[in-house]
Amino acid sequence: MLSVRLDSQTQARIDKLAKVTKRPKSFFVKEALANYLDDLEDYYDVQKRKNSADRELISFEELKKALDV
Repeated sequence: MLSVRLDSQTQARIDKLAKVTKRPKSFFVKEALANYLDDLEDYYDVQKRKNSADRELISFEELKKALDV
């Protein structure tokens, strides 16, 4: 269980969205948190790889060729 205090503007936005979509407010909080955590985990994974001594880099041209663009 987690309790979070929101500023009045954020609370009003969630209230309005919940009312319009007929979904519980917790649905949007859970979705937003899950998306944020996904992005944050990706960011830290990139930082870890960026600093890795055994990383394999390719040029932008090699990437375009590999993606056929």
